[in-house]
Amino acid sequence: MLETRQKDLIVEVVRSYIRAAEPIGSRHLEKKLGLSSATIRNEMAALEQEGFLHQPHTSAGRVPTDKAYQLYVDNFLKPHEPTPGEKKVLDKVKLASGKDDNILFKNLAKVMSDFSGQAVMVGFSSHDVYYTGLANLFAQPEFAAIQMVQHMSRIIDHLDEAMGGLYKSVGEEVNIHIGQKNPFGNECATVITGFSSDGQKSIIGFLGPWRMDYEGNVGRLNYVRKFIC
Repeated sequence: MLETRQKDLIVEVVRSYIRAAEPIGSRHLEKKLGLSSATIRNEMAALEQEGFLHQPHTSAGRVPTDKAYQLYVDNFLKPHEPTPGEKKVLDKVKLASGKDDNILFKNLAKVMSDFSGQAVMVGFSSHDVYYTGLANLFAQPEFAAIQMVQHMSRIIDHLDEAMGGLYKSVGEEVNIHIGQKNPFGNECATVITGFSSDGQKSIIGFLGPWRMDYEGNVGRLNYVRKFIC
């Protein structure tokens, strides 16, 4: 069982890595957590052995694994509302889209992709799938590695199949799927929710690497649910 200090370290590594997209070193953690360098090194080594952290290079700091992200979203996630500027844009989209739900969902997807830097996908009740934001997604640092580009491209190629299996399983709460628990692929994450409109079930959500702004993306989906449900 993890100690409180170890959980604090995992949460700080996750949050810092989401912001910086660079391995998190012991000096940063010493300042943030007020622990000695020896304690940080020992705890990081233990957490790496337990599969929560990964050291990409011998001289580098650590990055969180999917196991660390899962611990974080299950126990420490604090969704926050969109910024006032984002709310203003989302509200304008709602007003400008009229009564056509398909237009509304597509327009919401476009602006949320811009806000988040992730791809956004919509599964309509007819099982038609729409996605947008690949340019935003591939601009993320993770996609400097050709393997990640190839992996995500395969996901996009089979997006219809993966979305088709979610209509029954995704509820009307926001769900987060990471790594092995993600039906789209174990190298990515989704933040997704289902909703009903005129008696029909549809799905909308974010698709991206493990390193994404979960707190912001959950908050965005919670906000738009107010006028799409």
